[in-house]
Amino acid sequence: MASLPKLNEKYSMFSCITDDLETKGFRFLFSAKDNLTSKDMETRCGSRILEGYRPVFDATAIDRMRKAGGKLIGKNSMDEFGFGTFSTNSAFGVPKNPFDPERSCGGSSGGSACAAALIDGHISLGVSTGGSICCPASFCGVYGIAPTYGRVSRYGLIDYGNSLDKIGLISSDPNKLTEFLPVISGKDPKDPTSCAQPEPGPKGRKIRSAAVPKEALESISKDVRSSFESSLETLKSMGVDVKLTEMPFLKYAMPAYYVLASSEASTNLARYVGMRYGRQDGDLTLKFDDYFASFRSEYFGDEAKRRILLGTYARMAGFRDRYYAKALKVRLHVISSYKKVFAGCDAVLTPTMPFAAPRFDEISKMAPVESYSADYLTVPPNLAGMPQLSVPCGYDGGGMPIGMQLVTDHWAEDPLLTFAADWESVFETRRPEVSP
Repeated sequence: MASLPKLNEKYSMFSCITDDLETKGFRFLFSAKDNLTSKDMETRCGSRILEGYRPVFDATAIDRMRKAGGKLIGKNSMDEFGFGTFSTNSAFGVPKNPFDPERSCGGSSGGSACAAALIDGHISLGVSTGGSICCPASFCGVYGIAPTYGRVSRYGLIDYGNSLDKIGLISSDPNKLTEFLPVISGKDPKDPTSCAQPEPGPKGRKIRSAAVPKEALESISKDVRSSFESSLETLKSMGVDVKLTEMPFLKYAMPAYYVLASSEASTNLARYVGMRYGRQDGDLTLKFDDYFASFRSEYFGDEAKRRILLGTYARMAGFRDRYYAKALKVRLHVISSYKKVFAGCDAVLTPTMPFAAPRFDEISKMAPVESYSADYLTVPPNLAGMPQLSVPCGYDGGGMPIGMQLVTDHWAEDPLLTFAADWESVFETRRPEVSP
């Protein structure tokens, strides 16, 4: 633990680290994405507008981890309010890929995945809105699970999109997912969207059949295709019946997601006006509207402003039915599309991301729509509220990790957890060389 600050200087996986690094008396160590409130550390969501905000309560997920004997060692770096695919939109340091510091960790839970990859036996709490757990898990070569929406209480989560956000886990050890998902799961009277379903756990249910949508194999890199096809052969040797299918409706998930997520985000961010949370150093001689506008213009990042504008536009009178209401209908069709496949298969199987972790100089040249479209494989299950798991399945020519994603029906996390443990026994995972 003494080397943690030095390690963080190189990789920027934590936006803040606990002052007390004593580990005696704790069963395990964990970290949490910086949009989960914690009463002993700042919670800033990667945004300057929340700088100095110290909550007086723990998020339910953090509270349950503490009660299970865990010590929170730090808050993980992230894209501002979760807006991003590469964790490059953070005001407090951009996490660097543990396999190559010149490359992205993925987003928006990039710091959580980086910590899971670098620290032995570590477990991180991540949050997924459109794939923000599976994406960084893929880029960092670790295991990540985003459970069914409502499985884990969102109390204490500073939301990006209320109807989309799911709290999950990231670790280099799949057994940690099995151990700690039941810890953070369950009904919470503080969160009316949390559900009392049977606890997920190692009940031994296995994935016997998996459907691969043909659409998921379009626009992926050669390295991703090669690793994924090799993994399909391994799956067949494990007794999994793999079959190609068609899910043409999934292509509409991406535009629907960005309409819904941006609409919810613009509403959620309306509270940050320099009057209650975080920074409050605006010019008080201004009128209300001028004060709010100047404060938000100064402290919100470019991507946050873009999402506010997009979401506000989609919710305006005259446009609400054209965009927002239509996106809600698309979501129902996406759920229906998955349900039809699950009537004959246990899981839907795709690559997690269409390419391995890109370099930061490559990301800087991407237009916003290019960055958004990178999530086209992780967005559909998140939009449908279904559990999704990313496991490492290969490495490209430069040694960068490649991930494979499995999606099951609502509340069916058990076969995903079983699969993760089984996969570890047949796939040799590489660990990054740590050099503080």
